[in-house]
Amino acid sequence: MTVDTYIEQARTRARSEREPIDEMLDAYDTFIRRVQKLQPEQTPSSVASLSTAGGVTHLSADASSTDGCRPVRTVFTETIRPHSVADIDETESLLKTIREEFTDAIAVALAPTTEASFTPDLKRMVLAEAQSRRAEATALQKALEREEAHLDEADAAVDDIIAWIVDANETPLTDLGFDALQQRHETLASHRDYCEEVARDRQEFLQKTTNNGVDAGIRHRSLIPYLYQDFSVDHPVLATVATLDETCEDCQRTVRDHLVRRA
Repeated sequence: MTVDTYIEQARTRARSEREPIDEMLDAYDTFIRRVQKLQPEQTPSSVASLSTAGGVTHLSADASSTDGCRPVRTVFTETIRPHSVADIDETESLLKTIREEFTDAIAVALAPTTEASFTPDLKRMVLAEAQSRRAEATALQKALEREEAHLDEADAAVDDIIAWIVDANETPLTDLGFDALQQRHETLASHRDYCEEVARDRQEFLQKTTNNGVDAGIRHRSLIPYLYQDFSVDHPVLATVATLDETCEDCQRTVRDHLVRRA
């Protein structure tokens, strides 16, 4: 007898997703460290300022022919950008990547066409946004770790039940006495109760949130479509225990038929 299980596939997917997140975290750490070492420009004649009105970002700058933000763009290109565009097929401009990773305001401020200076305010803005994105990535990393741990628990529970079913099927029901049949029926009932418990625990887990301090949090339910969008089922654990419960129910029905005939 075979029972379809999607949990091992889910474990593989969760593990594979952690690697790029770990690499992105390293990239953000390096970006933050290198930008912190950059010296902002203090010359009044080259000061640029950012303001927001009506949801539109405006950049004003005194006359300047220098591209004071080039070092920041270089650091971004060498650290964050490769990981940001790794999963897209089309070519994406550097400034679009900065906009996707940070904000429109920062992308405008760092654009070479604005000839903006790397002021102390701009440095603080870039570092604050990078640290915010790093916090989000850390929360995702922790959520993936918790997902892996929960999948491990579910997999162990499912494997125990499947192993029992496979072993039990080695002995034909016609070879069992009434008491042995009754015991098998009760064991299958216990397995069905356990399947219900695993499903309930999974539902409770999906309602929780993994927080990274007070900076960022990931709801587990929102993580599932992201992780398993290519799967044939939306919820690997729930689909597996539902199938296993149906299998146990079918086995129970067969055992019950034998019990009735022998009563």
